Amino acid sequence: MAVSKDPGATPGVASATAAGFAGIEDAAAKAFCRQMARRAVRSLYAELVLYPKPGLVSLVDNGSHTDMNAAIFMRSMFALRRYFQKIAEAGMRDASFHELKRLGIDAEARMLRATGGINTHRGAIFCLGLLCAAIGRCRAQGLSMTPATIQSMLVQRWGDELAGHSLDPGTRSHGAQALLRYAASGAREEGARGFPSVFDVGLPAMRRTLSAGRSMRLARVDALFALMAHISDTNVYHRGGPDGALTVRRMARAFVARGGSAAPDWEARALACHRTFAAARLSPGGAADLLGAVCLLQAVCEVTD
Repeated sequence: MAVSKDPGATPGVASATAAGFAGIEDAAAKAFCRQMARRAVRSLYAELVLYPKPGLVSLVDNGSHTDMNAAIFMRSMFALRRYFQKIAEAGMRDASFHELKRLGIDAEARMLRATGGINTHRGAIFCLGLLCAAIGRCRAQGLSMTPATIQSMLVQRWGDELAGHSLDPGTRSHGAQALLRYAASGAREEGARGFPSVFDVGLPAMRRTLSAGRSMRLARVDALFALMAHISDTNVYHRGGPDGALTVRRMARAFVARGGSAAPDWEARALACHRTFAAARLSPGGAADLLGAVCLLQAVCEVTD
C-alpha cells in the first residue's frame, strides 16, 4: 500500500532543512574552534607579558636568554594560530593520536620558520594542542567544560598513545636529553598522565588567588610559582643540572610558603628570584608552558565551572 504524502509538504524541503541544520552545526563547530585558537594564543600572550617571571622572557627583559626576546615570541604565536584551530577541529572529529602528532610536527616546523630556528613554544604546542583537542572532543559530545571532564577526555581518548609517546627514545630535544641524563619529568610524561601539574597544582593555585579577591596578574604569578615548586623542569635540568633544578624548586617553594602574592613583599621577592635565575642562566620554560595551559583552562571553564 502506498504511503500518502503530507499535502502541505513541499518537495525537497525536508532534505534541505536537514542539510541546513547540518550546515548550522558545522558553522557553529568551526566558530567554536576559531574561538579556541584565539583563547590559546591569548593564553600564550598572557604568559609572555607576565612580570616578574623568574628567568623567562617578558616585555620587560629577556630573562636568562640571549637568543630570544618578546618579538620572537610574538612571531611564534602568530604562526601557531591556525594550528590550535586545526587540532581543536581534529579533536571534534575524534582524530587518532597519529593525526594530532602530525599537526604538532607541522606546527613546530612553522614555529621554527617564524623564529629563525629558535624553540619558543615546543612545549606549548604539545600541551595546549592536546588540551584544545580534548576540549574539541568534549564540545562534540555535548559535555560540560569543566577541568575534570576535559582531563578525563584527554586520558580516556589518547592516554595510551601518550604513554607510549612519552617513552619514545627517538627524540633529540633538550628535554629528552635531560630526561635521560637526570630522570627528570617532562612535558611528554605530563601529557601521558593527563597534565596533573596543570589540573592539580597550577589551576587550583590560580583559583585560590582569584577567590581571595586578588587580580588575575597575581593569580598567574601564584600559579607559576606553584608549578616551579612542583615540577621537575627539563628546561632547567638542561641549563643548570640537578643543582639548578634544586635552586628553582627551593626558591619557588620559599615564595609559596611565605604566602605567594599575598605577602606584602611578594614583588621584591619575585624580582630577587628573577635576578638569581638570570645570573645562573636558569629558565623554567616547562613551567611557563604549563602556565599557558592553566590560563587556557581558566578561560574555557570560568563560565561553566
